[in-house]
Amino acid sequence: MKSYLRLFLAGQEYESFVAIWLDAQNRLISGLEMFRGTTTQTSVYPREVVRTGLKLNASAVIFAHNHPSGSVEPSRADEMLTNQLRQALALVDIKVLDHFIVTDTSTMSFAERGLI
Repeated sequence: MKSYLRLFLAGQEYESFVAIWLDAQNRLISGLEMFRGTTTQTSVYPREVVRTGLKLNASAVIFAHNHPSGSVEPSRADEMLTNQLRQALALVDIKVLDHFIVTDTSTMSFAERGLI
């Protein structure tokens, strides 16, 4: 997963927020760039994320976004957004499995750090 995300997101000059939607057996339904922002931030709308998950009949999701700055460390805003999305999706029985931050040279997993 990390290698795929680096291929998909590394080298972009703007931030992208991606959702990888999964079925009940954690098989891929769809991988979508949900939002695109500037070099330093992306606006993510939980309502649109929930709507997409319901439309795809997803059971789980993995989020990822890139940091064009090169820092793989999550910001406080990254952590708050992940928690907001987890809470919103839990209301419709969609589980957030992980959230990755991607740079040109590395990838950080919220799950591996115990942040999910």
